[in-house]
Amino acid sequence: MISTGTATDYTIQPAATRLDPAARAERCRDATFGRVFTEHMVTLRWDKDSGWHDGRVQPLAPLLLDPATVGLHYGQIVFEGLKAYRLADGGIGVFRPDRYAERFQRSAARLMMPELPVGEFLRAIEQLLRLDADWVPWEADRSLYLRPLLFAADADLALGPARGYTFLLMAFVTEMFFGAKRAIDVWLCEDYVRAVPGGVGAAKYAGNYAAAYAAQAQAAEHGCDQVVWLDARERRWVEELGGMNLLFVEGRAGQLVTPPLAGTILPGVTRQSILELAPSVGLTPVERPISVDEWAQGCRTGRITEVFACGTAAQITSVGRVRGRGGEWRVGDGRPGPVAERLGALLTGIHRGTEPAPGDWIYRLGDAGDAQEV
Repeated sequence: MISTGTATDYTIQPAATRLDPAARAERCRDATFGRVFTEHMVTLRWDKDSGWHDGRVQPLAPLLLDPATVGLHYGQIVFEGLKAYRLADGGIGVFRPDRYAERFQRSAARLMMPELPVGEFLRAIEQLLRLDADWVPWEADRSLYLRPLLFAADADLALGPARGYTFLLMAFVTEMFFGAKRAIDVWLCEDYVRAVPGGVGAAKYAGNYAAAYAAQAQAAEHGCDQVVWLDARERRWVEELGGMNLLFVEGRAGQLVTPPLAGTILPGVTRQSILELAPSVGLTPVERPISVDEWAQGCRTGRITEVFACGTAAQITSVGRVRGRGGEWRVGDGRPGPVAERLGALLTGIHRGTEPAPGDWIYRLGDAGDAQEV
């Protein structure tokens, strides 16, 4: 069983009118990422005197915010993203929610915000899924994306951490992030950086994503799907791909290599899961720096046989071609490789309950909302 640890009381207010299956199916017909939201949301509040309190599950609705809300002005906002899946037996499973809860805590601590206990994070998910279980898709290429958010809620523009905070949890139906399974083209960005040493690169901080728009637009101008972030000092070392972690397959060496976490890279839960699964497909996981030159040379000599990105939204996405001001090169034959396909199939099987889940990777929610390990 999931241990919730704390026990904030919740006020439950179901929507007065629920969508019937036909109306829900029509709304989900185009499940573009981030647009098809379920009918409810969870809210919690925090202040120094009361701690976490005033838990509510209520219909999804606009928020009433003071114009001086601290989060709007000073960016004291962090969020998370994780998924619930329809299991093969018809139940609902959430993939490694405790790991996402722990990362949510680390992000909050970096921004001087209160840390939501892991148990409260898990309980909020249970509360939402009790009411919106019918929104978890049955289609194999769809899932329910859960978006926890924490923001500074004071109406006080004195420069400093807020005294009160609001936690939100909402959910939306989503399909494969890049559509049909294919290898993507990526752009080596030299004009912008995602993170600097000592900054907030390791936090799921809202400002990291707005700051990426210009680089992503530059990638699109060069006919690429995503931007490759390089280090801030030398523009030499590979860090991330857009909002995803990067992994390199060195076939002859039998290694799965990824840049190390050193404060400028988001520690992805999918990344860690893949590193833990690597031995099951005959690869040794290795965390070490990789330069742009090594990437290019490795692909040209055949030492690097595959490159793929991973993340909650995109799962596993192969890189087929790399472009930059210094030229371009192809990865392998430009198509998704066998390692990415094997790991992708294994991860999907774990999500859906058709492959055994290591340890406590999948939390199953029963009909009554109780959660248990499977």
